[in-house]
Amino acid sequence: MSKLFKYLLALTVLSMLLAACGGAAAPATQAPAATSAPSTGDTDAPSVDEPDQCFGAQTGDEVTILYQWSGAEEEAFHAAIAPVVQGCGLVIVPESSRDQALLETRIESGDAWDLVFWPTVGPIGSYSDSLIALDSIGGDASNYAPAWMATSGGSWLGVAVKADPKSIVWYSPVNFDANGYSVPTTWNDFVALADQMVADGNVPFSMGFESGDATGWTASDFIQDILLATQGSAYVNGILDGSIAYNDAGVAAAYEIYSGWASDPAYAVGGAEGSLSTGFLDAIIKPFGDPPEAMMVKQSGFAGGVVADQYPELEFGTDFSFFHFPGADGVQGGADWMMAFNDSPGVRAIVAYLTSSAGGAHWASSGFGLSPNNGSAGNYADPINAALADVLAGASAATPDIGDSIQPSFGSAEWRAIVDVVSGASSIDAALAGAAAAQASDQGN
Repeated sequence: MSKLFKYLLALTVLSMLLAACGGAAAPATQAPAATSAPSTGDTDAPSVDEPDQCFGAQTGDEVTILYQWSGAEEEAFHAAIAPVVQGCGLVIVPESSRDQALLETRIESGDAWDLVFWPTVGPIGSYSDSLIALDSIGGDASNYAPAWMATSGGSWLGVAVKADPKSIVWYSPVNFDANGYSVPTTWNDFVALADQMVADGNVPFSMGFESGDATGWTASDFIQDILLATQGSAYVNGILDGSIAYNDAGVAAAYEIYSGWASDPAYAVGGAEGSLSTGFLDAIIKPFGDPPEAMMVKQSGFAGGVVADQYPELEFGTDFSFFHFPGADGVQGGADWMMAFNDSPGVRAIVAYLTSSAGGAHWASSGFGLSPNNGSAGNYADPINAALADVLAGASAATPDIGDSIQPSFGSAEWRAIVDVVSGASSIDAALAGAAAAQASDQGN
């Protein structure tokens, strides 16, 4: 998961949102101290002051929590849960760690935290017998689209509390209008639009691969969206669970399309050399300069903040905006999932609050990223976040980012395959064969 960590590091500098996620396992780090109140927060936050909202929790009751957030994100999380913590008198015993081995060891030893917030649904697949159904401890499923509820054996065991959509394309409505372009709604329309842009002498895409050790992750995201549009979400999930090999014909076809665009200077800024050498943050702003270097850039939700930071005079919705990746079956995205390993009044109070409409509204107003909770609608101060939240709420399906979900050796092989194909160092068949071998090895096949 080094990809996400690297661009989060850059985004932290830009004060952007996105769940922190690491690559190599980092040492577990204990949060500063158990607390009954956040270090920062909104003093006007709605309170939880009715006894039934606390499920019998007593002042001083402890709730242990594991998450990966740190720094400003950790503070923002505590601000998001402040109403229930303060209203019920809870004491939060938090731990921040990216160490997968620590997570597994604690769960397998029967010493799991009460609540775990994790950037994948992996623990649900591995430890479903240890988890507690959220609707049995106060969770309100009515506030979520099914895409954001993780189930196993018919039980609702996880909910996405924070998410970032990746199946979106950023563009300038002003530039589109000036050239007579319409936002595409189908995959075929998208391909036709790119071809029309080239015919008009415009470069359709800005593609920046460069991201240090994680170079290639932006291409991985783009290819996954092509797969969602051409093969569907079940196909992508098949790659994730190993039932579909990474050198399958569907993947090869997506590589053919993508590499054809990324390596051609008519379709991507600078062609292969430009795609490979341009930093992913630099690629985001190219469609919005004067004159624009490209018409579109496919990037996650955080890109809007990058554009706004670089060009503060531009107005969202007029000068820059986004559309859902045309034809994609649902949304590719990163998310942090809440899971409960223990049942107590304090746990019930937190689960009930975070999944309630009030909890979703306060999460949005606290500024801690995007919530798929329908209650968050209308409570984002930032119009970009408000629009992105609508994408989450309307998602028909959600597939995790392949590069963030697969094992490190497969992830590295996938990124290397993309780079090798675009650079011309390898054929598609040879590159995918190497990645598929890493996929099989990681999954014990």
